[in-house]
Amino acid sequence: MYRRMRAKREYRDREEVEVAVLDALVNRADDGMTVFELRAAVSADIDELEAALSRLKDDELIVVDAGGGRTEIKPAECVIPEEPVDEGEESIVDRLRERLPF
Repeated sequence: MYRRMRAKREYRDREEVEVAVLDALVNRADDGMTVFELRAAVSADIDELEAALSRLKDDELIVVDAGGGRTEIKPAECVIPEEPVDEGEESIVDRLRERLPF
C-alpha cells in the first residue's frame, strides 16, 4: 500500500496553499518538482502559488535548484517527517486547526 507523506505537523498551521505545496514536495522529496508540476498538484492559481513559494523560500522551508537545465523545488530537510503518515490519520490538533480560526 502506498502511504502518502505529509509535511511535519509543526508546519501545518501555515496558509492552505503553503501546506499543499509542502505536502506535494514532501511526496516527491527525492525528485523535486517544477513550478508546472506543483501547479498541477496544488489547487491554486499561479499568483497564489508564486506567493506561497516566495514565503516558503524566505522561511527556508524549500530549496530551489536551478541546475541541470530545469528549476527544481524540494522541501527542506526539516519539513520531511521521519515516517509516512496515512492520509486518513489526522490528529486531534489537525482537526481543531481546520475547524477553529487561528
